Amino acid sequence: MNILVLANKVPYPPNDGGAFATLNMCLGLSNAGARITLLAMTTPKHPTRSEDIPNSITEKVNVETIFVDTTISAFKALLNYLFSSKPYNAVRFESKIFKKRLRSLLESNKYDLIQLEGLYLAPYIGLIRSKTDCPIALRAHNVEHEIWERTTSNESNTLKRIYYNHLARRVLKMETKTLKNIDILIPISDRDGQILMKMGFSGLNNVVPTGYDIAAIDNEEDVPLDFPSLFHLGGLDWNPNREGIIWFLENCWTDIHSTIPNVKFYVAGRGAPDNFVKRLSTYKGVIFCGEIDNARNFIRSKALMIVPLLSGSGMRIKIVEGMALGKAVLSTSIGAEGIEADPDTQIVIADDPVNFTFQAINLLNDRDRLIEIGKNAKIFAKVKLDNNRITESLFNFYKEVIGE
Repeated sequence: MNILVLANKVPYPPNDGGAFATLNMCLGLSNAGARITLLAMTTPKHPTRSEDIPNSITEKVNVETIFVDTTISAFKALLNYLFSSKPYNAVRFESKIFKKRLRSLLESNKYDLIQLEGLYLAPYIGLIRSKTDCPIALRAHNVEHEIWERTTSNESNTLKRIYYNHLARRVLKMETKTLKNIDILIPISDRDGQILMKMGFSGLNNVVPTGYDIAAIDNEEDVPLDFPSLFHLGGLDWNPNREGIIWFLENCWTDIHSTIPNVKFYVAGRGAPDNFVKRLSTYKGVIFCGEIDNARNFIRSKALMIVPLLSGSGMRIKIVEGMALGKAVLSTSIGAEGIEADPDTQIVIADDPVNFTFQAINLLNDRDRLIEIGKNAKIFAKVKLDNNRITESLFNFYKEVIGE
């Protein structure tokens, strides 16, 4: 089976959830027997070129990259707001050069299926339809309009709230239209799938969570544990992550630190704005680590992962990684969406500040329970989130769709 995958970011290095999900999907499908060509956008935020990608990946996936300038411009955003009906965060990924290379690939190759990695590849559906009759699958990493609706509800600035609400309506309109123009829907969770089906999609669908390469970590050695400690690992250029950390610091951290004076909270991730880093420095016991070279060792060395998300959508890939590495995870319900783990035995859920604080203190004071939840999480990840099992199942689904 010959599959063309389109992505609006180069998924290497896999240091954010979207990149991680796309890379693991491509590698997993390749391992299952598919021939994968990945046409991805190199952007200022994700500047990797095809020649920078390791041979261990390019031996399995034929990667082509096209530079697209997705730099956010306040002036262009204003023009878009006044004179366009499209969401600005989508039009940033419309590129004549990318479209030209896509046309060339479609004209010179026969593909059995084309997979779009997210909503913002939808502007290229028209071109695809004009060049091939093969099925188009949309891999929905999240429910896009929901991200902006939640962002709107958590925004206190009136002007930003008006803009985000306007953007949410435009994204919803685009998402609804796109669902009518694809053949196959690949949601990341049952919940997302149900929402997208209610929005009008009536074609074939197959829920495919983001998996983890379990075999790659089986024989890795443990590292010394920093106890007691909490940590958050995720892209800090993504506003929902920063928003959640600030919520945790303002509402939970003082009580946790006063109850357990030697506890430390490590915040790691790339792209943190200077004002955010400065704000972290005002709290005792909080350590900013920036971008981490070895995420696995970092995760292994800390006691409790926290994911206090208040907005966003989809599936938190760092939770998947944390569980696969045997970490107990304390998350809000939004943070844990898409992960069908059992609350209290495989993951701990708390949504209000009092309960979040209580659960953090309780876990750090009960090391046996902390370890037990981590062990249960690892078993869950091995059974439910193994990437090769997940993508092999998708590959077999695709074979049925195209009649192989």
